Amino acid sequence: MDDRFELYDLKVEVLGSDKPMVCSHKEGDAFYVIGENLVFPEGGSFSMYALSALLPMLPAKQRELHKNDWMLSDSVIACPDPNCGARFRISRIGRQEFSHSECTAVPLPDEKK
Repeated sequence: MDDRFELYDLKVEVLGSDKPMVCSHKEGDAFYVIGENLVFPEGGSFSMYALSALLPMLPAKQRELHKNDWMLSDSVIACPDPNCGARFRISRIGRQEFSHSECTAVPLPDEKK
């Protein structure tokens, strides 16, 4: 049985705005989502509070979406600190193929024994 599926690789980049950034963000800072992993450039860091706002969006952005789904068009997320001007752009940068059986011990419904 073919158990392959694809996910998009993502880049999450800090954007500036007309408001000053009051958190530790710097315009141009970025991290990547490759499969299930968050990948930070060497020496990179990212605010855990900003990450908490982004995490729910990342799995959806990795998946194929209906052409009318707002999740496809809305790619800029605001910093959760209302006093901070940082924005975070989520971009799809590639695709990878995965195997269901290599990602989980739970079998596909047709494979149950």
